[in-house]
Amino acid sequence: MTALEHRQVALVDLLDRLLAGGVVITGDLTLRIADVDLVRIDLNALISSVGAQVSAPWPEEQ
Repeated sequence: MTALEHRQVALVDLLDRLLAGGVVITGDLTLRIADVDLVRIDLNALISSVGAQVSAPWPEEQ
């Protein structure tokens, strides 16, 4: 085993690294009884940190 395999990362550090680059979460969930789809949920989410360089999507009021 190499040194990287034994390296421990704190949860806060992991979240910081993920948010710095952004995370995309996608998934489908279907509740089915007797081959009849009752509920279908589609999940698409983008989670990212926002800095001062990113402009707001709404117009700024003066």
